[in-house]
Amino acid sequence: MTNKVQNLITRTITGALFVTIMVVGFFSPRAMVALFALITGMAVWEYTGLVNQRENIKVNRFISTIAGVYFFIAVAAFRIGIATNFVIFVPYLLTIVYLFISELYLKQKDPINDWAYTMLGQMYIALPFSMINILGFEVSANGNGISYNMLIPLCVFIFLWLNDTGAYCSGSLFGKHKLFPRISPAKSWEGSIGGGILVMIVAGVIGYLTNENGASTSHLSVIGWIGLGLTVVVFGTLGDLVESLFKRTLNIKDSGNILPGHGGMLDRFDSSLMAIPAVVIYLYTIQIF
Repeated sequence: MTNKVQNLITRTITGALFVTIMVVGFFSPRAMVALFALITGMAVWEYTGLVNQRENIKVNRFISTIAGVYFFIAVAAFRIGIATNFVIFVPYLLTIVYLFISELYLKQKDPINDWAYTMLGQMYIALPFSMINILGFEVSANGNGISYNMLIPLCVFIFLWLNDTGAYCSGSLFGKHKLFPRISPAKSWEGSIGGGILVMIVAGVIGYLTNENGASTSHLSVIGWIGLGLTVVVFGTLGDLVESLFKRTLNIKDSGNILPGHGGMLDRFDSSLMAIPAVVIYLYTIQIF
């Protein structure tokens, strides 16, 4: 068996296990919170390890990771209603203050970059992942209750996976015009358009099915679902490009090797880091109108 075939088998098995774990994780609210708290911690840990390879950079990996996971859990608790007081965020604020003040005593050559990379990890990873709680837990119309609805957060990832698949297929067949050659030479406009069309078709079908007989659990019309799919496509692609720029800046190919055949946590979740907060913005924006 050649290495190419072995790599394909490894990639396929890893991908199947990954998708299974992700989908199963959405079936229970507790499982979803636990799963994404773990993902947040692993992603922040991976990120801090990468930036610490840069010259004169020393980010506190342990405390940064704990801070990111705590922030995710605090947002979940606040959204669910377990914690109704802002005091739940005080330990996180204390941690951030500590990470700033500690530089006074560490005598690092470039403390400003340490601060910058520390906060980038929180804003780039912990904050976007915490928004999955906003998508999964819905406040009732009267504001007196919280319900868990896995449909939209699960569909965000389904749309991202479909977008990748559609973009790969259409890009392989028709790709001629580069989307962003300076950062990601493999991506083409044809691939992106093909992936987007596939996602919007599936989003429209989901919208139709959820609105059948006038009963929509997501409160989105068919057009609303198509808009949701388009939002995921656009910002998922941008998220992929952002991580590509991050890796190019660090001069690395993959962010890690924890997922055989798929790279690291940032490689696997790069698109979602932009798509999740974009979907939150989209949903709250259409509520205004």
